[in-house]
Amino acid sequence: MRPILLQGHTRSLTQIKYNREGDLLFSASKDKVVNVWYSHNGERLGTYSGHLGSVWTVDVNDDSSLLVTGSADNSCKLWEVRTGRCLKTWEFKTAVKRVQFSEDNTMVLCVTEERMGFQGSITVLPINQDINGPQSDSPIVQIVNDGPKAVVAGWSALDKYIISGHENGTICQWDWKANKKIKSINAHEDVLTDIQFSSDRTYFITSSKDKMAKIFDTETLEEKKVFSTDTPLNSASIVPKYQEFVILGGGQDAMNVTTTSARQGKFESRFYHKILQEEVGRVRGHFGPINTIAIHPDGKSYSSGGEDGYVRVHHYDPDYFKFKVEI
Repeated sequence: MRPILLQGHTRSLTQIKYNREGDLLFSASKDKVVNVWYSHNGERLGTYSGHLGSVWTVDVNDDSSLLVTGSADNSCKLWEVRTGRCLKTWEFKTAVKRVQFSEDNTMVLCVTEERMGFQGSITVLPINQDINGPQSDSPIVQIVNDGPKAVVAGWSALDKYIISGHENGTICQWDWKANKKIKSINAHEDVLTDIQFSSDRTYFITSSKDKMAKIFDTETLEEKKVFSTDTPLNSASIVPKYQEFVILGGGQDAMNVTTTSARQGKFESRFYHKILQEEVGRVRGHFGPINTIAIHPDGKSYSSGGEDGYVRVHHYDPDYFKFKVEI
């Protein structure tokens, strides 16, 4: 399995995302640009430049016409995917750490940082599907948590709830239309680093600096599976088909990396069996912690983005599809 190395960023990756068909891969980085690549051969298609600070997060709508990004320049931008034109900029008081299109693509949620006396919040913005039409300035709803700030969030199936992950490891389920919290659970012992949903959004996986990844039911927030590792995790993703796997990525914090070798830093993608909760394999390659993992919607390849500024696209060998776990 020889990875395709995508060298288009000068600083560390923050989030990578496939579009719905999986033919395009979007990568956001601290170097202020978002790149889009052809996922099958790693050719760069274009860049979206306009942010003035690190781009923390990126998401694309279902028909790959619109892209939304969130940045440390306190703004969230909407782009036309085809031309790279910026259609709208929403200004916030603090950095935008996570964005995600709703399942019907008519809304975007933005998680903002708690800084300088401003409260962190989850803001839901309306999106006009007409590329040349006007975009609204006023949010549909603004959710403010009374406890620790939200760091990641996502939409549940049919946009019924918003699920948010917080700095202290709690997960909250929000009835966003009524702007009230339905449930809250203590999921992890340390800060949540990622939340990714299954393809039908009925369950989701979280990763945390407490070296654990866990799967929860979206409706009940019941803990279903636990995957424990020996390194702080930055990202976790669920394999959609062919194999019942989850892929976890992490590694020692960037600031401690200089004191360890690549092998000690544990900068591998880890494959765990989703049902049996045991590790089945690792893929090495990055020279720093893995910050973000995305799996191709057809389940035949995956990509990882690291602190080293590279995106590695892995297309599986035929053996992968025949692999059976011996019990």
